[in-house]
Amino acid sequence: MLAEIGRFLDPQVARLTVRLSGDLARAAVAAWDRDEEGEVGEETVEQARVRDRAASLALIGLAVADRGTASGDEIVVELDVTEVAAALLAAYDEDVIPLESP
Repeated sequence: MLAEIGRFLDPQVARLTVRLSGDLARAAVAAWDRDEEGEVGEETVEQARVRDRAASLALIGLAVADRGTASGDEIVVELDVTEVAAALLAAYDEDVIPLESP
């Protein structure tokens, strides 16, 4: 059912304009610039989750490098909604922000 909702929502959303601190934006770009060596072998669920998050961070870095513009101490960039969702899910999972609604 969740996938069907996603299919319905997909044409309605594409990119969101967001602001990142300069430090976060630079860290994301560094993740994009990092070279991974070797092939991925058999992974635990936790290792796969960490790798998936690293990939999401790198894609945010690519967006910042390609489309980001400075605005004071922040970087303004259009991110794909899936990149925003990945960052929010990571924040919820790591208790950086609470799950309850305001």
